[in-house]
Amino acid sequence: MPVDHYENFPVASLLLPKALRAPIEAIYQFARAADDIADEGDAPPAERLHELASFHAALDRIEARAPHEDADPPLFLRLAPVIRQYALPFSCFHELHDAFAQDVRQTRYADYPELLDYCRRSANPVGRLVLRLCGAPAAVADAQSDAICSALQLINFWQDVAIDWQKERIYLPQEDLQRFGVTEQDIAAARVTPEWRALLAFQVERTRALMLQGAPLCRDLPGRLGWEIRLTVQGGLRILEKIEQADYDVFRHRPTLGAWDWFIMTRRAFTM
Repeated sequence: MPVDHYENFPVASLLLPKALRAPIEAIYQFARAADDIADEGDAPPAERLHELASFHAALDRIEARAPHEDADPPLFLRLAPVIRQYALPFSCFHELHDAFAQDVRQTRYADYPELLDYCRRSANPVGRLVLRLCGAPAAVADAQSDAICSALQLINFWQDVAIDWQKERIYLPQEDLQRFGVTEQDIAAARVTPEWRALLAFQVERTRALMLQGAPLCRDLPGRLGWEIRLTVQGGLRILEKIEQADYDVFRHRPTLGAWDWFIMTRRAFTM
């Protein structure tokens, strides 16, 4: 799926069953478009929230089976039949919307539980929607999927500290900044001090543990979807490795995945 954003992890890749690629792309387009409203450009917060409200209204019309309005973004024409065909829970879409609106209103997080609560709404619903598309059983699968999705969201935060700072956001918990003696001025100046390295090493290890907590999901899902999850998990773990290899200097060495990384990830996926 061609997009205008750098992606660490595949979206509707060839590993997925062909029948699921279009539905997953429809979900991705919704999430990507709403996220862009919250994140991209220089619109003031009130305008962003107004535009996000139009997304909420369009979701409400789909849920109520009300007629599509001309003002609704075209992506909802593609999303509506996917939601109905697979009986996808509207709660997941509303949680995503709520997280994007939160990004407009909130730029700091007091502690790790508060940050995980954001991940619960900004990332976990996507994994749960994919599981519903595949007809996977809930319970354990949901919990493992949540761990993987939250870990992926956190990994994105750690590699994008400098990018988020330009948007006046800090996702590193304030409690941890104080604990390790790192200030916002250190982030603004891109100072890679011993304190910064200790702080990011702590986040990397905690995020790796969360990813490994969800990793057994790949063995519970059949065929190509299981392999998609294997590579997604390995992609996240590889980014964490690259943060470590850069000695935690994500300001000057933002980790990305290249051809050699995909070879390593594929080889490791066979041993999961």
